[in-house]
Amino acid sequence: MKTSDFRGLPPDEQEPTLPPAEMPKIGILTMLRLGTFNMGLGILSLLTLGLLNRIMIDEMRVPAFAAIGAIAIHQFMAPARVWLGQLTDSKPLLGHHRTSYIWLGIGTMSLMLFTAVQVMWQLGATIAESGWGPQAYPWLALFAAIFVVYGFGLCATSTPFTALLVDVSDEKTRSQVVGVGWSMLLVGIIMGAVLTKNVLASLADVPSFLELQASVNQLFLIALAVVCGLTMFSTFGVEKKYSQLRQRSAARDREDSISLGQAIKVLTASRQTGIFFVFLLVLSLSLFLQDGVLEPYGGEVFGMSISETTGLNVFFGMGTLVGIITTGFVLVPKLGKKRAVKLGCTGAAVGLLLIAASGLTADPKALQGALSLFGIFSGILTTGSIVLMLDLTAAETAGTFIGAWGLAQAIARGSAQILGGALLSLGKVASGIPAASEGVEIAGSSLLPAYSLVFITQAVGMMAAIALIGRINVREFQLSAKEAITAALESDLD
Repeated sequence: MKTSDFRGLPPDEQEPTLPPAEMPKIGILTMLRLGTFNMGLGILSLLTLGLLNRIMIDEMRVPAFAAIGAIAIHQFMAPARVWLGQLTDSKPLLGHHRTSYIWLGIGTMSLMLFTAVQVMWQLGATIAESGWGPQAYPWLALFAAIFVVYGFGLCATSTPFTALLVDVSDEKTRSQVVGVGWSMLLVGIIMGAVLTKNVLASLADVPSFLELQASVNQLFLIALAVVCGLTMFSTFGVEKKYSQLRQRSAARDREDSISLGQAIKVLTASRQTGIFFVFLLVLSLSLFLQDGVLEPYGGEVFGMSISETTGLNVFFGMGTLVGIITTGFVLVPKLGKKRAVKLGCTGAAVGLLLIAASGLTADPKALQGALSLFGIFSGILTTGSIVLMLDLTAAETAGTFIGAWGLAQAIARGSAQILGGALLSLGKVASGIPAASEGVEIAGSSLLPAYSLVFITQAVGMMAAIALIGRINVREFQLSAKEAITAALESDLD
């Protein structure tokens, strides 16, 4: 036996001792640089859900369920994340495990999004000529198919980027990298709202469909060029300089061998992970249900222009940033994670009820104030739940757990967008308003019950999330999770 073995240091841990010490450590400037990638994703998120669905529902009179569903279908490509993650680990592209895939994915997203806009104009022209009906379905199907490819591109860029964050960080810096990235995502949403508002400000007094088309095309060309530029700036040279993938390859190969089926078995093996999975599903559904209806709400009930409704995201985003900062530095240390989440859910429910009530006055300022309040408490519950999620993640299979939580959230978010559109369409029908009301003048007050149905459903969901989090016991998870994971994996091998 070697002397080093006798002292407790295995040989495989001795060899890489020198290289990690020589590798440069990621600093705050690089963290901010990496965060600009999330900023770009925030801009794209705003353009897809904050603008396209607004134009389709309010300007083209496409039924909310059809419009939002066609866009939200990209969320259901999330299972591809597991395969793509394994692919980037084992098959480098153009000499890079992560960077080349990230660039390929963002290029695919940009091309598909601009193509989707052009298909949307064809759909609008068909509806203007013949009304909503079977003749419009082929264009809507093509629009949805494009978003399927868009969703695959999103998986192809976001999955390797998340893996890159793991590769370039360690236990001390990983939470900082994630925190900076989350904040930059919200900054991107705010930037996208400001960019959209500035480009489309002139449309308030321009009813021409052709001028709307020209302005939106210009907006997307500018925004997509900015997003591609941010992606290249964010990732160029980072993998080569900071990645520790080779040093961690043995551990990563073991973790990446876990399939989606095994991950589901791991999640369901423990009672606590099962409860948290349901909690995360309910919370995500409740948090994102209004994503596809907020802008149409501002347009149809408050009479706001396209640029004004897009600007609503600024109030929500700023509120969320305040909530995130407050929670991380004040609320979680003083109240604890579960109490912070409960406070966030309660406040978010109140904010949602105020959003619905603001429609009674049709005062945009009331809506903006309610959205700011909702954003603050959304930041609180989001940060609290993320920290709690880390507590409910076993270190031995951290990647599997985080990947599964991300998959669950993506599916929940896609479902939330479709459910929000369905509730809006259901509310309109229940109020005696046709789902496709092109060419028909409808008072905003008549549409308020339909939109209120969406916001009230969200508030009820927040209360259900509070009930679920009361059943979560972190200590029980920490005592039993390792045994449950081992049992699940052994059962799968048998």
